[in-house]
Amino acid sequence: MTKLTRRSVLLAGAGAAAAAALPRPLAAQPVRARWQVVVVGAGVFGAWTARKLQQAGRSVLLVDAWGPAHARASSGGESRMTRGSYGADEVYTRMALESLAEWRALSDHAGLPIFHRLGVLFFFPRPDPFLEETMRVHRRLGLPTELLGAGALRRRFPQIAFTDTDTGLFEPGFGALMARRAVQTLVADFVRAGGHYRQAAVLPPRPGRALDALATAAGEPIRGERFVFACGPWLGRVFPELLGRRIFPTRQEVYFIAPEPGDTRFEPGRLPGWADFNGGDIYYGFPDLEGRGFKIAHDAHGPPMDPDSGDRTLTPAMLADARAFMARRFPDLARRPLNEARVCQYENSSNGDFLIDRHPDWDNVVLVGGGSGHGFKHGPAVGRYAAALALGELRTPEPRFSLATKAEHEARAVH
Repeated sequence: MTKLTRRSVLLAGAGAAAAAALPRPLAAQPVRARWQVVVVGAGVFGAWTARKLQQAGRSVLLVDAWGPAHARASSGGESRMTRGSYGADEVYTRMALESLAEWRALSDHAGLPIFHRLGVLFFFPRPDPFLEETMRVHRRLGLPTELLGAGALRRRFPQIAFTDTDTGLFEPGFGALMARRAVQTLVADFVRAGGHYRQAAVLPPRPGRALDALATAAGEPIRGERFVFACGPWLGRVFPELLGRRIFPTRQEVYFIAPEPGDTRFEPGRLPGWADFNGGDIYYGFPDLEGRGFKIAHDAHGPPMDPDSGDRTLTPAMLADARAFMARRFPDLARRPLNEARVCQYENSSNGDFLIDRHPDWDNVVLVGGGSGHGFKHGPAVGRYAAALALGELRTPEPRFSLATKAEHEARAVH
């Protein structure tokens, strides 16, 4: 194999978010002729899967074309919401709760915070089945979730204009995850514990033959016993016949608005993470985390997005829609300057459920994807599940994560 000197390994230490972004030559690591598991994709799902496989005692190579949580990835960018409100979908509440403990542990040893315990507030125009089903699940799991009437909402969160809101649901133990920092810190931990990371573009595997090696775009082989593909919006390109019409990347815009100088009403501790279920459309956002600005985004699936060549220029009409929403719900911010904006993508399954299943033709290949805009928070639980599946240790597969349940048309059922 050609001597490897590409930018690759992430370092960690004091100030992990900054240090984790610094590379060192991969030549400093021993090169194996064959890996027990190769994980393709160093986003949140792939990084956690690699870490869980490593903790199970396997030799693991983690590969990514651009780097952990890079700017084009679904795991890139700043903040992601972690919450346990999923209506009757208890499987996701349990996964969020299980994952939260591991996010907090990762945050505790990182140089900069990964988890911000802000609380999360959902609000509705009237009592809603989603709200009622969420509370039933949370009571069963012993979560300290609160139901708030209109008066309590106005008293506790006066920054928000609850003019057409009757009820709210507040989760005090959840909040925000700093996405890029989280993944980079996790990969740094993986490497520091003896895992191996390589930056390389992997070609789609050839069908019709046993899979014991991948080829990089540079023509170098990567040999392994088992393979996990967690390629986010590129998953359909790696397996075009199987997944090209089952994974739907969509274009999503995120905005960061500057509050008035000295206005502390929109800081963490005063304003939680929030989601507005009024009027059919769902807007969500965060307070001014780490001086970035008040975050707001529309949760509706945007137009189709090519993760390689899609236009990442801000759309004025979509920003105008967000400002119109703020004029109604956050009037003091509606005309404030835009700090910055980001165009990213969701990588949706047909119904919003994750895809975590074996390839139908290769028993040693696991497919992981379909984060569908809500997946980041579940990274540790997804990694544990995918690792168990790859190692043949999963006793009770979750039917909702199967390839068989993923159709070729979008009908989102998970929020």
